[in-house]
Amino acid sequence: MLNNHGGFKHRMRSIGLVDMQSGGDVSRIITSGVGHLPGGSVLEKMRYIQEHGDGLRRLLLSEPYGDPYMSLDLIVEPAHPKAQAGYIIMEAMGYPLYSGSNTICTAAAVLQSGIVPMEEGEQSLLLESPAGLAHVTAFNQNGRTHSVTTRCEPAYVAARNEVVDVPRYGKVRYDLVWSGAYFALVDATEHGFQLVADEMPALAAFGHALVTAARPQVTQEHPELGAVGPLPFAHFMGPVDTVNEKGFRSRSATYVHPGVICRSPTGTGTSARMALMYETGEIKDGQWLETVSPRGASFVGKVLGADTVAGHRAMNSDITGKAWTLARSEIVVDLDDPLVDASDLEDVLDTEPD
Repeated sequence: MLNNHGGFKHRMRSIGLVDMQSGGDVSRIITSGVGHLPGGSVLEKMRYIQEHGDGLRRLLLSEPYGDPYMSLDLIVEPAHPKAQAGYIIMEAMGYPLYSGSNTICTAAAVLQSGIVPMEEGEQSLLLESPAGLAHVTAFNQNGRTHSVTTRCEPAYVAARNEVVDVPRYGKVRYDLVWSGAYFALVDATEHGFQLVADEMPALAAFGHALVTAARPQVTQEHPELGAVGPLPFAHFMGPVDTVNEKGFRSRSATYVHPGVICRSPTGTGTSARMALMYETGEIKDGQWLETVSPRGASFVGKVLGADTVAGHRAMNSDITGKAWTLARSEIVVDLDDPLVDASDLEDVLDTEPD
């Protein structure tokens, strides 16, 4: 392919990244290298890249550029006039509309990278996710973000006591909860799990079989947001211990399809767990739940109060965590590299000058 000067067309692209981790889960924040995405909202931008540029997700979550345990957060122009930045979340399972750990990492990255100017002390930040506005409070000191609290999407129990026949595991009971994505919540003790690190391979195998079997019977529609794709997550619940009159603690594990057990308990998993406890009266307004992952990482969720979603009794909550910077880098993508599938990648990347 020739350019206007008679030479070969430039096929090298670059992508700017900030790698963060929260609770051990790595979020790659894409700060540059992607061109303008059409759409009147971040949700519409997400649907555009999902349909026309999924090669970006596959590239950065696959060898040799990455691995499926990572998540991606693409910084985009927000559509809401009050939002300071927008972000599109990409994971091995696809495009979740909201994620607590990804929001924590994105908030810290945009502040520490200067995309949004950092203020000393407590700072309010408004981000636009595909699910809508994410209300964030960060505490900053000496140029670092020391903690991030993000208000979660309203979570609600969509179905109780669903049963699915899972090959090799038999009948499995789960509750279906929306908390930014659909989760199948499973009592881990019913299946002999203590939710410790040594069990992670077995949990991944169980989660894969469960989600595969449950997908045909789980809705792919959110009553307000429309199509959200097939069931992406399972959350395994350990016993709940009372810490004091205000708080609880529970071992937890979140499975991401296909085949990933998260290092953190995840923000949306924690929110889903609290929504189920709220529905059954086990947790009340103002109380908190600390979830502890098999690797010992924890998030703290707090119940803010009741809400409704399309007639469903829902719960508002927030999640508090911390994000750590791992790397700032620029990767080079050669579109002629046989390991790069440019078929739905080239058109969403910025074109560098010859």
